[in-house]
Amino acid sequence: MMYTRTLILLQVIVILTLVSGCTGKFTDINKNPYDFTESDLKGDYQLMGAPITQAQLYLIHYNHPPTAQLQQNLNADVFSGYMMTPTPFEGNINNTNYGLLYIWNNNPWNEAYHWVMKPCVFAQQKAGDKYPDFYALATIMKVEAMHRISDIFGPIIYSHFGDTNNENTFEYDSQQQVYYTFFHDLDTAINLLTNYVNSGSPQRFQAFDLVYKGDYTKWIKFANTLRLRLAIRINGVDKDKARKEGEAALKHPLGLLQDAKDIFAVDISPVTHPLNIMCYTWADLRMSAPMESILTGYNDPRLPRYFVSTDEGKDVYHGIRNGIRISLKEQYSGYSKLVRLDNKIQYMAVAEAWFLKAEASLNGWDGAGSAAYNYEKGVSTSFEQYSISNVNDYLKNDTSKPRPYVDPINKDNNVPAGSKHLSTITIKWNEQASPEEKLERIITQKWIAMFPEGQEAWTEFRRTGYPKLFPVVINNSNNTINSEKFIRRLPFAQIEQVTNPKALTRAKAMLKGPDTGGTQLWWDTK
Repeated sequence: MMYTRTLILLQVIVILTLVSGCTGKFTDINKNPYDFTESDLKGDYQLMGAPITQAQLYLIHYNHPPTAQLQQNLNADVFSGYMMTPTPFEGNINNTNYGLLYIWNNNPWNEAYHWVMKPCVFAQQKAGDKYPDFYALATIMKVEAMHRISDIFGPIIYSHFGDTNNENTFEYDSQQQVYYTFFHDLDTAINLLTNYVNSGSPQRFQAFDLVYKGDYTKWIKFANTLRLRLAIRINGVDKDKARKEGEAALKHPLGLLQDAKDIFAVDISPVTHPLNIMCYTWADLRMSAPMESILTGYNDPRLPRYFVSTDEGKDVYHGIRNGIRISLKEQYSGYSKLVRLDNKIQYMAVAEAWFLKAEASLNGWDGAGSAAYNYEKGVSTSFEQYSISNVNDYLKNDTSKPRPYVDPINKDNNVPAGSKHLSTITIKWNEQASPEEKLERIITQKWIAMFPEGQEAWTEFRRTGYPKLFPVVINNSNNTINSEKFIRRLPFAQIEQVTNPKALTRAKAMLKGPDTGGTQLWWDTK
């Protein structure tokens, strides 16, 4: 069967990827130990399709929760203000209180290059000009994966990766360079796929597609939305380029993602979501304090769709503040768990597209429409995603605000009323508000809607300063990270110091400061 053959080839590529390492070359990756030849597989497109399937599955390591925990959960999911662990890892000196553990922080880098970047480049090479649809899909997946890595570290290895005839194969691009290349790649992919669809050619990706089941129109809309996401990202540092790329996305004939059901989420069935393992099997994951403050303060009907009430009562929710003193896991393990997630890992909620348009409206970009309309559509689309109906009452609420945070165990962790770290933003759109207040309102609701995708939430918090989060109580960074400014990035992966030291030295020189968690990225102007 085609599905079985896909899995076999996927296993072959995985093995080859592991053997060759993150900065290995592609010399032997086309050799097939199962004796399938390119001629054998041409008819069912395995050589292009299976690597893209692998890339989808490993955006977050879908079937190995310990890796997924280090890849994203114990960094971005926590830094975003979504989640916190009750576990005092490494004697309570760990990422959650800025005692950054380098062995943990290798994981985002290693996973992206081993499991995603390499198979995407492989698929591009095999597709070439003969299979423009597969080339385009591999390109979109590559940008989706690697912009996340750039938003963690800054400069990354991208434009020359896989070019075995170039001595600069493993040279870093600056973050500005890599973002420009992302835009070029997305433009190429969108045009290829749009032309392919318009030509009436067959959509051949269905057997490999764990997101949209081979629907190329949805892939084009996702790529446009991704392009707008990246354009909004750089508006604070490169307004002309941001406007050009953002308006190209907004004006594309097929537009952006619109319907709640079209979320970009990878179906990992029958494997359970790794966050379920972290939360329920290991008891390493609980609600965060900002989530408690914002969702309970707004009486947000999404709260019971995201988190489980505590044993204290049906409507009692408690989150853990980041960077606090924890002696034993049992101290905080009774706080609110995540609601069990289904077998799809979400990377872009469709509500995000509407909030991106709302911010584009604030920027005055052509094609964005009304900020008020887009904002309200963002909220209503999020409600629709969770089958919640009373959105109008929510959108009319102009009094509710985030609540002060009270830790029942330790008052030293409280965030009282009047604290500068406690937001006073309300829900109802106010056309007379200042641009900054409008931005806070947009990003606060965007933050709620993107849950549980902590990577994008952390990135947007760094870019905008919203929503207002609570600084760590204990800061173990040895003065490399300012508690009031929060963590801005992860230091480069230590493995690069061993395998690619000269290029790494040049990459460090591209940063705005030292290779620490306190140095801001190129687009980070807050």
